[in-house]
Amino acid sequence: MKRREFIGLVGGAAAWPLVARAQQPATPVIGFMSGRSAEDSAQAVAAFRQGLAETGFVEGQTVKIEYRWARGDYNRLPAFVADLVGQGVVLLVALGGDTSPLAAKNAAVTIPVVFGMGGDPVKTGIVASFNHPGGNFTGFTLWTNDMESKRLGLLRELVPVARLIGVLANPRFPPAAQELVDLEVAAKAINQQLFVANADTDTALDAALMSLAEQHVGGFLVTAAPFFDTRQDRIVGFAAQHRLPAVYQFREYALAGGLMTYGPSVIESYRNAGAYAGRILKGAKPADLPVLQPTKFDFVINLKAAKSLGLTVPSMLLAQAGEVIE
Repeated sequence: MKRREFIGLVGGAAAWPLVARAQQPATPVIGFMSGRSAEDSAQAVAAFRQGLAETGFVEGQTVKIEYRWARGDYNRLPAFVADLVGQGVVLLVALGGDTSPLAAKNAAVTIPVVFGMGGDPVKTGIVASFNHPGGNFTGFTLWTNDMESKRLGLLRELVPVARLIGVLANPRFPPAAQELVDLEVAAKAINQQLFVANADTDTALDAALMSLAEQHVGGFLVTAAPFFDTRQDRIVGFAAQHRLPAVYQFREYALAGGLMTYGPSVIESYRNAGAYAGRILKGAKPADLPVLQPTKFDFVINLKAAKSLGLTVPSMLLAQAGEVIE
């Protein structure tokens, strides 16, 4: 290499950080928005921070995070997007259900976006493909929206003679329509009658829960929706009060006293999202980071809850559980 060319390269390398520092804030700011609430997401957020730390970013030291929580009110998400982008965040994290990344996509956000959702990001138009997302979006899917028929099957094993099984659904959650179709198909295959109770507000939730009791359901299934996650204590408490067996999507429900859960690990997925956020802050392009998918699904049974409900869990069902809480 000629001496003149070498000096030119050295000069360019030395000058680039100066330009970068002039364009970027001293401490990058991440915008974090979720369809859930801070209270029910505490462990998940801790995992997100852990993923960030693994890539060298520590909240409050080398990175700032602006949080926005919809608490199950999906109509608030578009305003969150506008607010965070308007504040000049360098990266947007859109988690807590399909509605969060969809709000960012509909707003045509151009900054990098790390998303999390329960359905198919390709079918919903979030990314071009799993291996090559393209554009400025990448993240993870939990596939939990597609597991309602599996949860129904587990509940049916527990209460095989139940004439009627209740389904708690949120009609404002976009995947809810397909969730109900899947449940109807599964129920027909096993000759099971369903009663659907819809809820999209706190008042409607109270009415929906009471309708389950009035219909004398033999148990109920809580469909995957952030609205219900933010109100898990109320729902689990209702099930205990009315001595109704219920099945939920995330392990956290069982830890809160719920009877059974079947779904992926939220904690691991949020940690991976934090690691992706850190890699993007270091210069990685979302288009080059494959969309992550869960590698295992956990079936958890809370025997303490079963005892309080007066239920004996069949040995065949216990054998399927990956975790038993006693």
